[in-house]
Amino acid sequence: MSFSIKQVKAILSSHELPIEKLDACAEEICSRHAADLDSIKEERDNYKKDAETLAAVQKELNDLKDKEAAKEADPFEAKYNQAVKDFEDYKANIEKEKLMSAKKEALREIAKDAGLSDAGVEKALKYHNFDELELDENGAVKDKANVLKAVKEEWSGYVQTTQANGANVATPPASSGGGSYKSKDEIMAIKDDAARQKAIAENHELFGF
Repeated sequence: MSFSIKQVKAILSSHELPIEKLDACAEEICSRHAADLDSIKEERDNYKKDAETLAAVQKELNDLKDKEAAKEADPFEAKYNQAVKDFEDYKANIEKEKLMSAKKEALREIAKDAGLSDAGVEKALKYHNFDELELDENGAVKDKANVLKAVKEEWSGYVQTTQANGANVATPPASSGGGSYKSKDEIMAIKDDAARQKAIAENHELFGF
């Protein structure tokens, strides 16, 4: 079961850990926990590869069961039942993985709506308690407003702020052929959509039109 930095900090605070050490300790604990989860996922992936052969094994067992039903049914019954169980477990794991993938994608959109930077989005995805995140029949997050509020509060240090600055008329930017930018990359790095579009129009030669 995963847990968030906020939950860990609450636990550490109850043990009178100095406030200035809470963030570092909480992140260290969550990081180690995440590493453990990665190890478990690696084992799961190996199991998944093995499970891909179950269909063939099940067919083989069915054939043997039909041929030997009269005299050797019992030795193969246990193998057959185990193969069926393993296959059902595999299908259940696949469904869990699909649900987790859907939850992560939904949380990614919420983190973006909260104004988190790319680094903040990744932090939220890494440490969020997905066991508490519920999706409706359409794959949307239930109680989205409260989830959005919680994400924004927990990761407030990663919330981006934008400020649009007008051109300084008294000292206009130097221009070499219509615009003040030197490369396409510099223009595409502008976060404000309107400012970026204006820069593209003023420096169209950098884009080949």
